[in-house]
Amino acid sequence: MKLTPRLLKVSEFVKNGEMVADVGTDHAYIAVYLVENEISKKVIATDVNEGPLNSANKNIKLYGFENNIETRLGNGLEKIKPNEVDTVIIAGMGGLLIRDILLGYPNVTKSIDKFVLQPMVAQDELREWLVNNGFCIVDEALVREEHRIYEIMVVKKGKQEVNDNIYFEIGQKLIENKDPLLEEYIQMKINKYQKIMDNLLNQTTENAKRKLEECKEHIKKLEEVKKCLKY
Repeated sequence: MKLTPRLLKVSEFVKNGEMVADVGTDHAYIAVYLVENEISKKVIATDVNEGPLNSANKNIKLYGFENNIETRLGNGLEKIKPNEVDTVIIAGMGGLLIRDILLGYPNVTKSIDKFVLQPMVAQDELREWLVNNGFCIVDEALVREEHRIYEIMVVKKGKQEVNDNIYFEIGQKLIENKDPLLEEYIQMKINKYQKIMDNLLNQTTENAKRKLEECKEHIKKLEEVKKCLKY
């Protein structure tokens, strides 16, 4: 099984011997990869829709892993039993949907040792919620796929102190690790705020002025983070 760069990076955070649930498995690419490479002996692949799960079952059968990968139709963690798996992967969903999945079945969530999360949007909102709800982000990575850079978070239960909101936008572990893509990723964010500012320049409403100042503050902090990467 050849994975895309995004899914391959997600898979790299699974350690040998871990029991894994891949939530929103789609075609079961990650599940097949983990078994094929003898990283996991058992994977539970879940999806909320029958179509993707049918595709998953076809791939599992194609590779002959029916005894190693079990598919289950259900929403989020609905079909996972407490203490059934060590690690849960939730990749390719919005950050707020990932948050709702973690909230949906608290007995399951609290029994899981590690989550590997790859939000497509709302990464900052997800980080803030995690930190404020008894989770600790123990590792992070960026990965490029085509013209986009994706964020991956490794999360465990625990306490994490965040002393500046900029670390919800740019994860502290990305900075500590000096991720190879981080400088480029920060510049992309700066460019985004600069574009918003350009659109606001001729507007005189109080709301526009407030947004302009917020963008300036974001850019200032992002530039400071960029400087830190030089040392």
